[in-house]
Amino acid sequence: MSNSPRGFDVGKKINDRGRHPFADTLGLVLDVLVTPASTTDRDAARILLPAGKERFRRLARVWTDGGYTGHLTDWGGPASGVALDIVRRSDDAQGFQALPRRWVVERSFAWLLRGRRLVRVCERRTDTGESTVLWSVTTLMSRRLAARHQLGPARAA
Repeated sequence: MSNSPRGFDVGKKINDRGRHPFADTLGLVLDVLVTPASTTDRDAARILLPAGKERFRRLARVWTDGGYTGHLTDWGGPASGVALDIVRRSDDAQGFQALPRRWVVERSFAWLLRGRRLVRVCERRTDTGESTVLWSVTTLMSRRLAARHQLGPARAA
């Protein structure tokens, strides 16, 4: 999948690539998968979640949004050892509504886009795009650790 072309996302009406982050409860991106925009969230998750379960063995619960319903729910459960919780928006809600746990990933996207390098997709290869996202997360974490170190050990806690 490293040289896959851009795809057209009918829902967003863009010809681009999609970024599928795998974030922890703090919003830190642990892994990412970059695919053509035509790849559905469910198909990307079928690649990303088993790899995440293998890499992070203590993984027990995954929160997703409504785009992950369907055949992905068959993957979660007792056989995989991971509880898959789909956070849905209520049918009678109008306008913006903050969904529980969904804001964590949205906040992660906002942190990544502050790096400005990820505002536009300039890479030809998806593995380069994945590396760029992980580089941005590494930069974010190193800045946070440096700021914590400057405060001193007593004030950092």
